[in-house]
Amino acid sequence: MTTASPSRHTRRRGLAAWGWGLLGVLALVALWEGYKLLAPDDGVLIGETRILPRTTDLAMPHVWDMLIRLAEPVTRADGSPPLWLAVALAAVTTLGIAAAGWALAVVVGLGLALLMQRWRLVEWGLLPWIVLSQTVPLIAFAPIVRSWGSRIEIGAFEWQDWMSVAVIASYLAFFPIAVGALKGLQSPDRIHTELLHTYAAGYWPTLVKLRLPAAVPYLLPAMRLGAAAAVIGAVVAEVSTGLQGGIGRLLIQFAGQASGDPAKPWGPIFGAIVLGLVAAGSVALLGAGLKDYRRGEADR
Repeated sequence: MTTASPSRHTRRRGLAAWGWGLLGVLALVALWEGYKLLAPDDGVLIGETRILPRTTDLAMPHVWDMLIRLAEPVTRADGSPPLWLAVALAAVTTLGIAAAGWALAVVVGLGLALLMQRWRLVEWGLLPWIVLSQTVPLIAFAPIVRSWGSRIEIGAFEWQDWMSVAVIASYLAFFPIAVGALKGLQSPDRIHTELLHTYAAGYWPTLVKLRLPAAVPYLLPAMRLGAAAAVIGAVVAEVSTGLQGGIGRLLIQFAGQASGDPAKPWGPIFGAIVLGLVAAGSVALLGAGLKDYRRGEADR
């Protein structure tokens, strides 16, 4: 009896993941169009409370109308680029800012995890505040960060608005990274740490040879979640701070035109979705070189 090779098994898992993902998208489209076809124009009401949206073309355009609108010009002016190009350019801008925020979140989150793993007292005192920090609404926090950043003066250095957006993105992204890294650093069994102790290995050899490799199956999913959170933070921060050029401002701008062009605002929404997938997928590619340390990732 023969067994499938690990590479073949990995390919099958990858194809299955893509298949389930495509099936999920098709199910969502079918749900959208099915509700639009079967539900009343005024939506579903209980008493005077509307619990499901209206199904008119103004409130819920057909999926194919949204896709067709992506290929049409942004405006009727001569030389106006197609909507998909405007969305793509805005998405690239937001992706760059989110990447900077994610990198900062990795440094901060991993640093906090190392401190909390090294000293239990720091974990007891710091972890509740890390959790509590995520309850602060970004829409209120973003203008404060921009105001603080505009007052920073270090020689010829001048604070840019996009830096405020990157800081806000990192604020949302560092939490899953810190928690995941802490869980991973604490994951080695006691027998393994005691074995290194018998070899007279100090903190740094134990960290490099045992704790960091053991943390990879926990850290990579946390980093993927942090990447998606960084995109969300960047989009929300662009709206709150008024930064131009990103997909957040494009969402607000096109939403104001929805009454006359209901399919147009869905272009930036699709762009934000793709942006989150690209961010999470980039971290997955980053983890491809660490496959030898990821054997338990699927089981956790």
